Amino acid sequence: MSRADSLVVLDFETTGLSPDMGDRAIEIGAVKIEEGVIVDQFQALMNPGRRVDPFIERYTGITNTMLTSADSCADVMADFAEFIGDSNLLAHNASFDKRFLDAEFQRIKHQYRGEFICSLLVSRRIFQNAPNHKLGTLVGYCNIESNGAFHRALYDSEMTAKLWLAIIDIICQRSNLETLPFNAAQKLCKTPKKSIDKYLESLKPIVA
Repeated sequence: MSRADSLVVLDFETTGLSPDMGDRAIEIGAVKIEEGVIVDQFQALMNPGRRVDPFIERYTGITNTMLTSADSCADVMADFAEFIGDSNLLAHNASFDKRFLDAEFQRIKHQYRGEFICSLLVSRRIFQNAPNHKLGTLVGYCNIESNGAFHRALYDSEMTAKLWLAIIDIICQRSNLETLPFNAAQKLCKTPKKSIDKYLESLKPIVA
């Protein structure tokens, strides 16, 4: 059984919003979690082969000068493929990061074997009273210690990992579970908000 607390949490910084419009990754950050413990990390800038615009420089703090000396996207993604191995994958707003992961891996003709889950979708169901479900807001909402240095890939992946472990703790408490199966967490993403209590109740182990 795949566990929800054993996976790779990743985050991309990019030149824009869509690889279909020619945007590229400029930084990847990731942490590996095994049974609820962060055991490894990965971070690298990557040179997309063209300049990034001033807005992205200001937003991320990643400058064209920094990228000039960075390894190519192909080299970094080949290393990242080794890092993730067969692990399942998680990101906050995973549809965004999955698009860039798919696009960059397609360029090096690599296919990953793990499945994705989205902490944003799960958080919308577990934290229905939160002001919003941006990563920074939820980190504060859950009283997770933070220095506020968001929009760099490794830091965002670390904060997402801590948020995800907090979410798992809440789900396990509400469902009397010792561990949360990955597929059960996946189903949460598609469960209507009004049905969350019923779904969490259904996860409770049958006690003879």
